[in-house]
Amino acid sequence: MKTKAFIFDLDGVIVDTAKYHYLAWKKIADTLNIDFTHEHNELLKGVSRVRSLEIILGLGNVEATEEQKNEWLNQKNEDYLAYIDKMDDSEILPGVMRVLNFLKDHNQPIILGSASKNARPILEKVQILNYFDDIVDGNDVSNAKPDPEVFIVGARKANQTNENSIVFEDSVAGIEAANTAKMTSIGIGEASILNEAKFNFNNFEEISEDFLAELINQ
Repeated sequence: MKTKAFIFDLDGVIVDTAKYHYLAWKKIADTLNIDFTHEHNELLKGVSRVRSLEIILGLGNVEATEEQKNEWLNQKNEDYLAYIDKMDDSEILPGVMRVLNFLKDHNQPIILGSASKNARPILEKVQILNYFDDIVDGNDVSNAKPDPEVFIVGARKANQTNENSIVFEDSVAGIEAANTAKMTSIGIGEASILNEAKFNFNNFEEISEDFLAELINQ
């Protein structure tokens, strides 16, 4: 059996931390009297923390100094960390463990490629840090998706070429990044939104072991 690099995004792919990001951002938005809905939250998927704040301020036409922005960014992160501190393995999304176990059993390199700076503590909380051969997160890269840097670094850490790398993503920016890097992109979520992905599944429960074996052997 061949070896490929399997690169996973974190938020919305392995665990649903998007809800905690939303609650933390909403708290900031509420203090600024900005209407911030779940629909607005979709705009923040795969986007850096700084850019996320800019989008929210734009929704309310709010001007702010750099000092104010930094204060809100720190506040958001503190609130978010308080939420994830309570996480456990029940937060792992359906079907993820079966896929990770299959890849482990077939000696495939498993890499995390996430914009999150909290990736390690989250993986520790949900008790699957040991499944990952390497982690590339917001602390390791300077360019946010759709720039492919996070995935390119991940492939390199797995000693694989970009063409031999498979990316699981739930955001448009992430799919774009994988495609730009000439990797095999697999969208997890609505096909109508992630229509640029090479393959699409609503969740990991739809991914068969035959499909995984085919990806490895291609």
